[in-house]
Amino acid sequence: MKKKNILALTLSAALTLSLAACGGGTAATPTPAPAESQPAETQAAVETPAPAAELTVVTVGVVGANNDQWDTVNELLEKDNIQVKIVEFAEYKLPNDALNAGEIDLNAFQHKAYLNNEIDQYGYDITVLGDTIIAPLSFYSEKITDISELKEGDKIAVPNDPTNEGRCFKILEAQGVLSVDPEAGYMPELKDITDNPLNLEFVEVGAENTASLLPDVAGAFINGAHASDHGLTPDDAVCTETVEPGSDNPYINIIACRTADLQNETYLKVLSAYQSAETAQAIQDIYHGLYIPAFQY
Repeated sequence: MKKKNILALTLSAALTLSLAACGGGTAATPTPAPAESQPAETQAAVETPAPAAELTVVTVGVVGANNDQWDTVNELLEKDNIQVKIVEFAEYKLPNDALNAGEIDLNAFQHKAYLNNEIDQYGYDITVLGDTIIAPLSFYSEKITDISELKEGDKIAVPNDPTNEGRCFKILEAQGVLSVDPEAGYMPELKDITDNPLNLEFVEVGAENTASLLPDVAGAFINGAHASDHGLTPDDAVCTETVEPGSDNPYINIIACRTADLQNETYLKVLSAYQSAETAQAIQDIYHGLYIPAFQY
């Protein structure tokens, strides 16, 4: 019995010394629960960042490669988490068909007269979302430097779409080269030429091809985008269309949308960014007169 009691006392003393060593000479205190044991919802609130807002991508159909002003538009749209993605088409007839079919969200390549003609011809359910630029049409030549140098029977290349071809005839009329029936309005056709004293011959080709004919004709009417593609500016032109800004000007370029999307908030934000002072300045800096911000008038 004595041996058992001595052994019990010895074990008790050893345990007391052990606890004192761990507790700094005081009674042991409970260890706080580790972070891992905190409720899951508390950890999530502390450790999980808020999810980023989803980026909204808006596809915009264009023709040609001169679209640098959209970089400024995208910079302005960053705060709204919207990004414009440019979709390039090779021909004018394609972007309206793609927009009407829902393959793209918007397009920005045409003026009002062209859109109206397309709607009349194909029945598209698309409309003007807002104005963008005016691209004055210019007459270029490798053979003459003044319109008065045109000679009898000279050939002139013109875009073969009705709206732009009519612009060419109106420019030549303003230069005193020919006359057109005033009843034809902004878009006269070949049949509307009432006086052609030089018997000029008009070579009708796609707008994208008039510049390539410069070596073979007396002159060519070249749209702003295609002129830029060939390194031409209005300063190189023999003459340039006189721009008369106004709500009735059918040659103001536009952003188009499906009619059902006319009040789409995202698309309206894209339009607002395009029609900003920042984008207007970018257009002036980049294109040096090839394009004029129409929305500033």
